[in-house]
Amino acid sequence: MSFEEEWAADKAAVTMRLNQAGGSAPTPGSADYVVEDDDLGEIGHAANGLFNGLEPAGKHASAASESAGSSLKGDGFDTGAALAEVNKTWETQVKTLLQACAHISNHLDYTKKSSKANDEWIGAQLRIVGPVAPGREGSVSASQIDKFFR
Repeated sequence: MSFEEEWAADKAAVTMRLNQAGGSAPTPGSADYVVEDDDLGEIGHAANGLFNGLEPAGKHASAASESAGSSLKGDGFDTGAALAEVNKTWETQVKTLLQACAHISNHLDYTKKSSKANDEWIGAQLRIVGPVAPGREGSVSASQIDKFFR
């Protein structure tokens, strides 16, 4: 398989996975995957919602499991030590998932802010030199410039 064939197959697989995550599908023949701010917001909101719901839900059985494990272990049952180990592993996995959700949400917030800052910088770089028509701010918007490159 050539590099181009492998690259096309990988892009198609990633596009399919991203589409399932809620992003916008690329238009046929386009080279890039496009994600709108609304898509980022939905994914970030879902990650934040999972974080907020998982934090209390992931811990609700911890005290009871710990108590049962100690009690069973104190009565000489091997199941008590096993239950305590399972509870410890569960807590570690919940913390890891919470960190992943927070990372996703924070990263998407950063992405939106940095994208806005980049757009503002580009707008500032495109200020028109010379007289500006009344009522115009003197810059060309990124969306207007994008029309020239399609």
